[in-house]
Amino acid sequence: MATLRQLEYLVTVVDQGSFTRAAELLHVTQPALSHQIRALERSAGSQLLERLPKNIRLTPSGRAMLPHARAALADAERARCAARQTAGLEAGELQIATLYSLSLGVLPAALRAWRREHPDVGIRLYEHRHTDELVEAMRTGQADLAVGPDPTGWSGVKHLLGEEELVVVVAADDPLLTPRRRRRRQHTVELTELAERAWVHYVPGHGLGDMLDLACAQAGFEPRIAVRTEQTAAAPALAAAGLGPALVPANILPPGFDGHVLHPEPRVCRTLAAYTRGTPDPLAAAFVDVLRTVWAEGNQGTRHG
Repeated sequence: MATLRQLEYLVTVVDQGSFTRAAELLHVTQPALSHQIRALERSAGSQLLERLPKNIRLTPSGRAMLPHARAALADAERARCAARQTAGLEAGELQIATLYSLSLGVLPAALRAWRREHPDVGIRLYEHRHTDELVEAMRTGQADLAVGPDPTGWSGVKHLLGEEELVVVVAADDPLLTPRRRRRRQHTVELTELAERAWVHYVPGHGLGDMLDLACAQAGFEPRIAVRTEQTAAAPALAAAGLGPALVPANILPPGFDGHVLHPEPRVCRTLAAYTRGTPDPLAAAFVDVLRTVWAEGNQGTRHG
């Protein structure tokens, strides 16, 4: 029978893409790690990992086992937290899955309000690049609650928050910023005006990259690429440095941001939601209440013009 330790070893090897890096992270020797993976494969009755010269690859059996391994580890962690809470060692832990851009923009204000009301409850964030990854992680039991774009066809409980606006960031001296545009109360831009520009884009698999491609396609062009970034926070900084326009959530821009913000026409936005697999437990339900209150008060972000 597979043990939790063996499942943890399998997940870590897959996530790290290497036995060497996984052994370092787990603080075990590589031979000991390999021995446990082989024992897990014997228990499963088939090979789970294909050892390649420079990396590893899941076999069909490994791909079938992986989501169950992640779910078992998540359930074990929640059981541990519940037991420690009952023993009086801690007040509990809330596990939230989200996107990188939302942990920069939407969540900080909600977490600040949550901390004021529940100072003894720990928070564990799981961050993802794409909505599809987030939804799959929630389905396999990664967290108690997800905060992200409205998941199509979600079978659990879902609370819609509202629309999150995305804006175009350019350098302060960008040629688009004519005196007339600067005099307008709200600086707007039609995406067709940027059809010949090279953009600050995102790496493949990043959800904001998909949104940029879709918005540009609807405007009738494919964005040229000046630079790609994996880090959401880097995109507005690179745009402000003059590398090209970037499409970013308005609420990730800090006060005093030295780039310039333009509001695209037509608007680019996404509907956000908080969702759980079933009826949320008391901690998750309480956080949803806080999140909805903060959102309604407008603390999810402000426009920078």
